Amino acid sequence: MALSSVTATAVLTLVGCGVLILHLVQRQTGTVGLLVGLGLAMVPLPFVLGGLAWLNLTARVPLRHTVFCLAWGACAATTVAILANNWTASYLTRHQGPLGELLGAGIATPVIEESAKATALLVLLLPLGRRLRCRGRRTGRPCAPLLHRSPAPRRPRPYPRREVGPHARDRLRLRPYLRPLPYLRPAPPSGGTPHRRSRPRTLAAGVVLGGMTACGFAFTENALYLGRAFTSDQRQRLDSIGLGDPPSLRDFDSTVQTFVLRALLSPFAHPLFTALTGIGLAVALTTGRRRLARLAAPAGLLLAMVLHGTWNAAADLGTHGFLVVYAALMVPCFVALVCFAAWARARSARHRPRGGRRPAPHPAGGGG
Repeated sequence: MALSSVTATAVLTLVGCGVLILHLVQRQTGTVGLLVGLGLAMVPLPFVLGGLAWLNLTARVPLRHTVFCLAWGACAATTVAILANNWTASYLTRHQGPLGELLGAGIATPVIEESAKATALLVLLLPLGRRLRCRGRRTGRPCAPLLHRSPAPRRPRPYPRREVGPHARDRLRLRPYLRPLPYLRPAPPSGGTPHRRSRPRTLAAGVVLGGMTACGFAFTENALYLGRAFTSDQRQRLDSIGLGDPPSLRDFDSTVQTFVLRALLSPFAHPLFTALTGIGLAVALTTGRRRLARLAAPAGLLLAMVLHGTWNAAADLGTHGFLVVYAALMVPCFVALVCFAAWARARSARHRPRGGRRPAPHPAGGGG
């Protein structure tokens, strides 16, 4: 058996963050509210995961990477976001008053949450990974005292530092120091274009990684807000019973409104935001143009923050203002994302060889 120390550290970190986030949510919602929030937050989860799994047929991101992104968004990113948002909100409210609340919801919260979600994509690209190999089967002795670090074989650089050709300077210098992922590699130059370009697979991989991270984040956030709403409605219901009023379904209006807003109207909101970050990072890693490679990732993250901030600000505009922003901004962005996914899927299927097999490599001699 081979156990990666980096994988073990990541698993322990995510488990610790998961326990901490459950404790934080339970303190704000109560045990019953936590269970109700988790149950209601799972309703939109199959639809979002199903859409990302369909797009992953094009991206072909390994299952371990998608599970890592999902767990990071549900545990680590939400833990950082809750702690940082609470501290930022209290600081801005204490120094700016009512204006601080608007600044926190429209600027600070999108920056914190999108940065926390984007960290998952950067962690996947870190060149970490030392194998701890157990040779107990060969020697017959116990494996525990024989765990040691074995030097990993040196792999050739996918992007050499020095290249021969007029377009050698278009290569981004940071790429040789990143982890080479098979689904984030540029297509070779073809036709009359001397530059390497981003393939539909690489762009789809950015959407899948960002969407999986945001899906886990949205699940935990929905559980928090739905649990809060249920706990508040439950207290009001107990107060109405104490006053002699008969209980009715109107006692849970807040829970119903929160469920409709977050689970029915905007289940793809967070995946849409972080998908922009994933696309920007995929373009930065695969394009052959130096300026585009430098600006793509920051531009994608900035667009995600701006769209997230606009969505948060729309909640303070009332029902009519929210519906206007929803129809004028969110619906077109979602339709554009769906069209992109369909284009990437069709483009990948068009260039895939028949029978699902890759073409055999040409012999080294090349004679014939």
